[in-house]
Amino acid sequence: MGSVPGAEAGTGDERAAKQPDGLDPKGHRARLRTRMLDGGEDALADHEVVEYLLMTAIPRRDVKPLARTLLNRFGGLAGVFNADHKSLATHPGMGETSAAALKIVALATRRLARARVQDQPVLGSWQALIDYLTIDMAHLTVERVRVLYLNAQNRLIRDEHLGDGSLDEAAIHPREVIRRAMELGAAAMILVHNHPSGNPEPSRADIQITNRIAEAGGLLNITVHDHIIIGRSGHVSLRSKGLI
Repeated sequence: MGSVPGAEAGTGDERAAKQPDGLDPKGHRARLRTRMLDGGEDALADHEVVEYLLMTAIPRRDVKPLARTLLNRFGGLAGVFNADHKSLATHPGMGETSAAALKIVALATRRLARARVQDQPVLGSWQALIDYLTIDMAHLTVERVRVLYLNAQNRLIRDEHLGDGSLDEAAIHPREVIRRAMELGAAAMILVHNHPSGNPEPSRADIQITNRIAEAGGLLNITVHDHIIIGRSGHVSLRSKGLI
């Protein structure tokens, strides 16, 4: 019989699943699992972390070479976990199932970091906030603007995504930011955006728009605690630099 018209050869995941058992005669996977369970956070190298995750999605193939090509292509562990799922799925040897096995790590990490921020006053857990924002924004390839609206106890009410694009009044209107704070009953806010270039140093526009929002908020007793800029090389607080 001929092949069914329009049928595809299958994803990397599907082809790997068809391979025979017995491809781990020296017990490499068992040793990797033992090291992961018994060792500390540095028990596995970066390529072994990716390899272990891929083992769950591709059980019958040596995935060490695949793990190394992913790290090389995406620039490291963080780059792999933050990569677009389509880019992961179409990488040679990958597929939707193996891409999902990697993306679930990024999802779980963000959820855990967000929970640490939500469970306590933001100003009293500053490092947890920076960790959350770094995990969520440091590897974005577009500039993203967010406002963290806080109540009178400085607990997070809403983490609002204002939009993507450069930070200026064409994209962000101070009166709209303040109007939203009033709708939510917020007493304070923290402005956040990232620099895809990696350098978190503020631009003149960053400083100007921050002070316009702070001035508008001050008229209504809504405090702008800070403006945090996230980059791959670190973060900058405009408050700590004396720019607010």
